[in-house]
Amino acid sequence: MNGVELFLLGRTLMKIGEAAMPEPEGGSSQYAGNTRAVLIVASDVAAHPDSAVGEIATRTGLPQSQVSTSVARLKEAGAVVTAPDPADRRRLLVRQAPRLSARVSEIRATTIEDALTTALDENTPEARKEVLAALEVLARHLSPQTLARPRP
Repeated sequence: MNGVELFLLGRTLMKIGEAAMPEPEGGSSQYAGNTRAVLIVASDVAAHPDSAVGEIATRTGLPQSQVSTSVARLKEAGAVVTAPDPADRRRLLVRQAPRLSARVSEIRATTIEDALTTALDENTPEARKEVLAALEVLARHLSPQTLARPRP
């Protein structure tokens, strides 16, 4: 596998993950928009607690306005909390919420089986089992914190 193949696989996995997520109750949010950006921001916040929006934007490559909107969506869902930066009260620091909200619990409790079944070219119980096992191995070795580790 080369970098391009890995990148394309990652995009496919993100789309399957997006398809697996339940819609918010009521069908929409006042922050309707890019789920992918919200997930990227949530992953970055998990790996880098107490980060300012600008720092998240720099690390993720997302525009600061998109990070701000994503933080607002995550805050509305109860996934993150914000607090003023003690060193610069104009900045807000973002971190994961200490307790899971009902929405975050709902999302985490949702399985990927239906989305995976739809996505698989070879939709057999054996293929689903093989792919799920491979995803579990990847998840065990490649967490959101993987990218936060210092590199030699």
